[in-house]
Amino acid sequence: MIHIRAAQPQDASAIAELMLYAMQDIVYYFIGEENAQKATTFLQTLISQTGNQYSLENTIVAEVDGVVLGQLCCYPGEDIISLRAPVLAELAENYARSIDPEIETQAGEMYIDSLAVSPLARGRGIGKMLLLYAIDLYCTRQHKTLGLLVDRDNPQAKKLYLQLGFREVGHKSVFGKEMFHLQFSP
Repeated sequence: MIHIRAAQPQDASAIAELMLYAMQDIVYYFIGEENAQKATTFLQTLISQTGNQYSLENTIVAEVDGVVLGQLCCYPGEDIISLRAPVLAELAENYARSIDPEIETQAGEMYIDSLAVSPLARGRGIGKMLLLYAIDLYCTRQHKTLGLLVDRDNPQAKKLYLQLGFREVGHKSVFGKEMFHLQFSP
């Protein structure tokens, strides 16, 4: 049985591995090299801390038999600048990187920053369950708009989001990729 719950400190390593599936090119750009171990360490450090966009406090997980197989990281779009500051500080301090990434979200939406399912568990509906949980939590219970970006090169993901009730509201270019901006409104 799949159980959706708030992330806990002991989940940090599993979440980092999952996030890397979803954001590999971006994380490699962040740290300045294509090194999976360094990228995972970078993410795990941030996930374990509070007050940044990748923190446990912003993450829900899907687990089966005690194994974390999916994650969804979501936060208020209006907080992106303050939540990104610790990420940029970590890059400067431990990776000698100074970058100025685009702002991919906006005020007025709860932004799904990353959604990933383990390759071992894909096709079992875990991603859909995480999305439905987020829709219920943020849109139904809190009456907030949920937003996300989907790569133009990923029509299957866009199709799933549209089937769940998301609507296309615009386009954004992030890290050189053209993305559809989708939202689910209460």
